[in-house]
Amino acid sequence: MAENASQEHSSELSDNSSIEQVELTVRIIDDQTDNSSIEQVELIVPITDDPTDNSAIVQVELTVPITDDPTLPVVTFRVWVLGTLSCIILSFLNQFFSFTRESLSISSITAQIAVVPIGNLMASAITNRIFFKGKLWEFTLNPGPFNIKEHVLITIFANSGAGTVYSIYIVSAVKIFYQKKLTFLVALFLVRTTQLLGFGWAGILRRYLVEPASMWWPSNLVQVSIFRALHEKEGRPKGGMTRNQFFLIAFICSFAYYVFPGYLFPMLTSLSWVCWTFPHSILAQQLGSGLSGLGLGAVGLDWSTITSYLGSPLASPWFATANIAVGYVFIIYILTPITYWLNIYKAKAFPIFSSRLYTSSGHKYNISSIIDSKFHLDVDAYERVGPLYLSTSFAMTYGVGFATLAATVVHVFLFHGSEIWMLSKSASQDRKMDVHMSLMSKYKQVPESWFMWILGTNIVSAIFFCEYYNDQLQLPWWGIMLACAIGLFFTLPIGIIAATTNQVPGLNIITEYIIGYLYPRRPIANMCFKVYGYISMEQALTFLTDLKLGHYMKIPPRTMFMAQIVGTILASFVYLGTAWWLMETVPNICETALLPPDSPWACPADLVFYSASVIWGVIGPRRIFGDLGTYFGVNWFFLAGAIAPLLVWIAHKAFPRHEWICLINMPILIGSTGIMPYATAVNYTSWIIVGFFSSFVIYRYRRNWWQRHNYVLSGALDAGLAFMGVLLYLCLGSKNVNLNWWGENLDGCPLASCPTEKGVIVPGCPAF
Repeated sequence: MAENASQEHSSELSDNSSIEQVELTVRIIDDQTDNSSIEQVELIVPITDDPTDNSAIVQVELTVPITDDPTLPVVTFRVWVLGTLSCIILSFLNQFFSFTRESLSISSITAQIAVVPIGNLMASAITNRIFFKGKLWEFTLNPGPFNIKEHVLITIFANSGAGTVYSIYIVSAVKIFYQKKLTFLVALFLVRTTQLLGFGWAGILRRYLVEPASMWWPSNLVQVSIFRALHEKEGRPKGGMTRNQFFLIAFICSFAYYVFPGYLFPMLTSLSWVCWTFPHSILAQQLGSGLSGLGLGAVGLDWSTITSYLGSPLASPWFATANIAVGYVFIIYILTPITYWLNIYKAKAFPIFSSRLYTSSGHKYNISSIIDSKFHLDVDAYERVGPLYLSTSFAMTYGVGFATLAATVVHVFLFHGSEIWMLSKSASQDRKMDVHMSLMSKYKQVPESWFMWILGTNIVSAIFFCEYYNDQLQLPWWGIMLACAIGLFFTLPIGIIAATTNQVPGLNIITEYIIGYLYPRRPIANMCFKVYGYISMEQALTFLTDLKLGHYMKIPPRTMFMAQIVGTILASFVYLGTAWWLMETVPNICETALLPPDSPWACPADLVFYSASVIWGVIGPRRIFGDLGTYFGVNWFFLAGAIAPLLVWIAHKAFPRHEWICLINMPILIGSTGIMPYATAVNYTSWIIVGFFSSFVIYRYRRNWWQRHNYVLSGALDAGLAFMGVLLYLCLGSKNVNLNWWGENLDGCPLASCPTEKGVIVPGCPAF
């Protein structure tokens, strides 16, 4: 019914020829009760000569408003105050927690919720006096009620402080683990250039990844739903509740519930019943462990477990969820066990699921024993210790990464090549526009030259600093150029995948691989190349996501440009300042061997980044995946990844009536487990279960409920978790207050990490 009404409304709009404000009488009918009510709503609607349609994406049509009020003030005193504060606070907290054992990540949804009462308070308390009235610089501190466009712009500032700044890992690796000289100026240059470089790609690729209606960026619909729930006034349906009421109830429930998995009963993070049923069986625990095994039957009753690595399952379209589920089942339950039980690459000598590095005898690899005083590989020592080995799951991760990159390029070429070509040939005004593009065309656009200027400035700055401070960074000028070329090349194909599936294949593996061959035995150069090649793409996708959010919420493009630039620069200073302060003031930070067991400063992500720099930068890919390495056969995954989308494309051409074939997305299917490990099986099983019920069952059979509440629920769960997570850490975690009872025993599968090869002796494991 909602779809029919929307289609009728769209057809009415297309018959008119000017933009005007109209007052509509809307009859709201509840499908469940057959009751109806009438209310008056005032809308600004698009009416143009060109044929404009609502989005072809049903989820967008059901979620994003097709209205705009260009008279709303956007850049206000409230935006500058709340936006900069949100950016600073989130930047500080996320960098602070990234060094702790829990690595809590606080999303911008937290700030999105928190600023609403403050914005309303400022609107009611601050004077509305107009200063310098009639002058060119006339302004007021209070232009009226706190509005939705101000709220969106504040959230754009907050997005700059959400997540992590990847280049900080270089700083911690050099200063803490390698203990080499790195000045604050050079560190600041690294952070600033890597964060802003992707802005150039974003500007160049707006035509392909923001303006088309088919590029819908599913994660944005969560924030759009929250904005509408917090700002739109709606009558409470009979027997139901408004979206705002639903949000508040879900938020309170999420906030209260996280006390259990977050502190009182951590076992809820991973319930592995197979291990409890077979407490003495290595095979059963390898299969059933959600944290150290294949997670057969494991489930997590913790929203952070569900969303930690794959994002919100409520924001994932069903076809993407199904692709991930199929890929996960094939790789984890078929390919990995076969590889392990056939003992390929001595797999049984190591745990089936682990991110650690091993010797051929199944013991942990002592990386420091093969590094000389200049932080280069000691070849003689490496020959004595022997080659480095990976667990089956870790080796599979690299193979999956190789295949995903090849599949991404081939898939986009086959399924989106003609579309990209048409977009390249045609100017944006000549293309058929949906209603959102039609509304946004009324605003003054950002010239592409602005983005090109930022891009050129950052590339030149990066080349200058890397050459001038080569003793600290090791990377030559051609490394910067090559890294930028890789980042630009992959941004479009990976951006298309991200914009349509909400999943992002990573570039970190291929960048490490390339520079490891071209410039071996230089770990810092390897890290810098990876960051410039990988993060330029990641940042471009972040900027593009925000641009699409502004597109949906009708924020003037030049205002968006300002907020993104200012927020990114501000966040860079805060992130680096926080990290530098902690590294200078916390004794032995990140050095787990020197820290007490209960120390929170474990820096898990920094340790992984450092280990990767040793694998790819010190030992090098030639001694792992090349002619001198053990895992040369893994390179065949490149070929397999390139062939897989071709097979789907041929099937689609052979059977054009079977539309479901086009929904097979090989980059997502193959790359489904690309973050395992560090993501664990329980993250996937829980995510797939929730995604199935949300995007298939509820979407198909309770469409009205899904339309009103699905994305609102996702945002409420995120916000409740974030607020309680911070509160628990500040009140209990930072004081090392623990309960010390069996409910803290995560997973309960101690034998899952044991090897099964005869003669391999590991403490705590039975010998064969």
